[in-house]
Amino acid sequence: MTRAEVDRDIQETFGLVPEFLKTVPDYLISSEWQSFKALELAETAIPNKYKELIGLAVSGATRCRYCAYFHTEAAKLFGATDEEVNEACLIAKNTMGWSTYLNAMQFDYDEFKEEFDRSVEYVREQMAAQEPAHA
Repeated sequence: MTRAEVDRDIQETFGLVPEFLKTVPDYLISSEWQSFKALELAETAIPNKYKELIGLAVSGATRCRYCAYFHTEAAKLFGATDEEVNEACLIAKNTMGWSTYLNAMQFDYDEFKEEFDRSVEYVREQMAAQEPAHA
């Protein structure tokens, strides 16, 4: 697509061409817009609301206020509640905290995986035991 065609598509999608997209060089704008549109706006294997909540959590971890604003508003646009936005932020905080601790303490990774795999198997067995028997 030409720059003019891409700009027209962006305009039709957003009602304007945001400055951050205007500055993308002409030779990249078509591929960048197609990628952005396909991942951020199209329905994919992950529903849009959840993609945006993931994006919000990542933007919190990377401390990008632009992305945090974008993904918060996009998540709400796609139906996320304030409670879901808050929880996504708390999940990011929790993940970052445990990541910091595990890495700083330098726990053995192979032992961590083995313990976690055993725990997952135990939980699966507990869940299976709680399922109603099929007659």
